[in-house]
Amino acid sequence: MNKHEETAKALKARLAELRTHLANVERSLHKPLPADSEEQAVEIENQEALEAIENTEVTEIRRIEATLKRISDGSYGTCSRCGKPIDPKRLKALPTAATCISCSA
Repeated sequence: MNKHEETAKALKARLAELRTHLANVERSLHKPLPADSEEQAVEIENQEALEAIENTEVTEIRRIEATLKRISDGSYGTCSRCGKPIDPKRLKALPTAATCISCSA
């Protein structure tokens, strides 16, 4: 049993949740605008908020996928910049951390 199996399991669950939510956001973004100009203005504001959510979720998905790859190839827990171990406390707080605290500054 891989020592990072629990982390991978939690990240895969979060990834599935994000992908489902992202699909819903994308559907909402592609709805036609209402005919009424006031309603259009409100809908455009809503779309801008949804686009921000979409961007944030896409970024998180990419980080999770990269983390799962590091777990798979055995490099998880090693700083991608300096090659030193990442403090386990940091990984517990931020499982997708790719760098140690020194290199992240």
